[in-house]
Amino acid sequence: MAADRAACYAVAMNTDPTTDTLDPLAETILRLLAERGAAKSITPEDAARAYAESRAKRGDPPDLWRRYLHAARQQALHLARAGRIAILRKGKPVDPTAPVKGVIRLAVPGNRPPAELPPNG
Repeated sequence: MAADRAACYAVAMNTDPTTDTLDPLAETILRLLAERGAAKSITPEDAARAYAESRAKRGDPPDLWRRYLHAARQQALHLARAGRIAILRKGKPVDPTAPVKGVIRLAVPGNRPPAELPPNG
């Protein structure tokens, strides 16, 4: 019985690296990126807002998304370290293993926003 509880806890907390179970917020990030398309990016705020909207209950404050903003940034780092997304700062990919500070955007790896595409010629 205790082993079953431990297994359920591991799945819920996503502590087992051998599973492909993602945190719901990480799933929200990937879903938003898929919806926006390859040449578009999102902000951690977009992910936090979408996640908060999906969990909102009557009487929750309108800025509920702020509770999830730090978690959205942490999940973005986790996904970037796994190679599933890219973190952009000033339009350029940053190393997810280094400290990431300031305003960031999240994008599909290998794709750059249109402003960064090289000119034809």
